[in-house]
Amino acid sequence: MDFPPDHFLCPISHELMKDPVTIITGVTYDRKNIEKWFFSYNKKTCPATMQTISDFQPTPNHTLKRLILSWQKSKSSSVSSSTSSTKHGEILDLLATIDSSPFKVSSLKKLRSIIEIGDETKTDLIHSDGIEVLIRILVQILVSDVSDFITFRACEESLAVLHQLPLCDEGKMFDLLSKRESIKSMAIMLQRASAETRLHTLSILRNMAKTELDWSFVIQDQGVDFFKSLLELVSDEVCAKASSSALEVLIEILSRSKKSRLRAIEAGAVCVLVELLPDANRPQKCEKILLLIKLLCECAEGRLALVEHGIGMAAVSKKMLWVSGAATKAAVKVLWLVCNFHPTEKVLEEMLVCGTVKKLLALLHMDERSSTKDKVVKIFKLHGNSWKKYPCFPVDFKHYLGL
Repeated sequence: MDFPPDHFLCPISHELMKDPVTIITGVTYDRKNIEKWFFSYNKKTCPATMQTISDFQPTPNHTLKRLILSWQKSKSSSVSSSTSSTKHGEILDLLATIDSSPFKVSSLKKLRSIIEIGDETKTDLIHSDGIEVLIRILVQILVSDVSDFITFRACEESLAVLHQLPLCDEGKMFDLLSKRESIKSMAIMLQRASAETRLHTLSILRNMAKTELDWSFVIQDQGVDFFKSLLELVSDEVCAKASSSALEVLIEILSRSKKSRLRAIEAGAVCVLVELLPDANRPQKCEKILLLIKLLCECAEGRLALVEHGIGMAAVSKKMLWVSGAATKAAVKVLWLVCNFHPTEKVLEEMLVCGTVKKLLALLHMDERSSTKDKVVKIFKLHGNSWKKYPCFPVDFKHYLGL
């Protein structure tokens, strides 16, 4: 029904009533119109019958209001159903065109605009086997020539659609994206694509990294280049979202295996993270960077890269007791790993000069017992004898630590 029934319309404005009220003559009007008639124009008659009246207080017509709302809802549902049916047809037509035509970019852009309408169109695309079509486009990057711009752009648009779709570790989309060729394709796009596409790819990888996905073949196939791409995005000063997502992906991957950490170290991860640390004043970013440095320092190569960096130890130390409890905990773990496995005379002297020892002493003032405080005590028991000869080392702590 395109037009509302006549009795849903106000006799004064001839528009659909929002707040129907009935006056003493039994005629119903929209409240704002009848009140204007009575109180703004000072009329003393019923507008429809022109009867003179003395009672100007209208009574709400709840029954009619419910009927109007019900009609509006059914009309809205009908329009929505019609729109949904139209969009479903468009999605099917676009998928057929994308699957058969060598010129896919314009159709992919249209598909992208359709699914941005809402969750219903996204679900429709999934149920129409759209994911399979999009993945087939994505993996074309593995067999196409590097200079094939048309294929490359189609891959970018495919990722622009895929990153908007819901991803759960038991769904069809996850199964298809978890395949070796899909992961390899995304790794390539992460290295070569535009900034926008890299962000789309990161969004997908971040969601996948939170699952039990095996990253070993990605590390084996892409190796150092894969980590270099992630580190480049971590260093992105323009797009904070890209930097944060890249940090999250790195944390998930490096937490899985020593081999991944070694590849990241080889890609220069320690150097990149250390140089980002001084300006990382937001707690969340700082904590992520320190967590990554801690993971890398669990390898001898990572510890060596940290102590050989000009500001490595100082940058880590500065964040203790400054950013957050989580940042302090991660920083102490890094220092503990270095002091336990790489305690050269140069490193110990640097810790004293740059204020690391002073901050560690401050941590001993913490009243509560914690794993962080225990590590600090162990550090002093290991190297306190090297530091106690310096006049800046407090006498009372020498006794406390049994030095």
